[in-house]
Amino acid sequence: MTISHDYLGQLRNDWRWRGRTEDSRLAFERLRDRHPDLALAGLVDLHDVVTALDTGGGRSVLERARIVQALLIEASEEIIRRSLLQTLLPGVVSVCRQLRFGQGIIDEPHETVATAISLLSELVVDWAGQSRPYAAPDLLSALRGRLRRWLLKEKEFRLTTSLSEDFEPTAAEASPLLTRLETLRHGPHERLARLTYQCVFAGVPLRELAHDDRSSLPSLQRELQIFALAHLLG
Repeated sequence: MTISHDYLGQLRNDWRWRGRTEDSRLAFERLRDRHPDLALAGLVDLHDVVTALDTGGGRSVLERARIVQALLIEASEEIIRRSLLQTLLPGVVSVCRQLRFGQGIIDEPHETVATAISLLSELVVDWAGQSRPYAAPDLLSALRGRLRRWLLKEKEFRLTTSLSEDFEPTAAEASPLLTRLETLRHGPHERLARLTYQCVFAGVPLRELAHDDRSSLPSLQRELQIFALAHLLG
């Protein structure tokens, strides 16, 4: 698979500039002062920190883990969160690769990468201030779980949409079904008759109907299936 939209390259270019800004330098100084045990001597800004965290940066696994732990503790600062995201980008690609970039569910691999980056950004915000000795693997493990759930929801949505399209009646079938639905819309089955009409004839996606109806998608789908079997397909 190839990634046609180079989000990773865009982030690298952005960080090449942002990592050298005055905000980055001042945030680094605060990080260094609050965590004197990290041995950050010789570094100037967060760009240097991210470079040091690279596998070729000369730091041991333990040293890198302690620095990432400190970054997460201080992640209430946006520039710190950005440096943490930049540090974890190789892990993001690894997670996407483990999930095959959503192959068979998502049309383009870059959509999965973009979603993974967004989900990781949300995770860093959610976990900011926490002290985790294994912050990097913990974040990537949580990202894998969130990304998997997103892919499953996308798969369910696409299957539901496909079923809705397959159920669209032909012109010859539409009149009896429409007549039956109109009859049922004036009785105790008004809600399900109305929702069926919106799905079949108006083309409203089931996900949107479930949201408006304040129902879960699986629950509404089951209701409509039972309603169709009991009142429309007999």
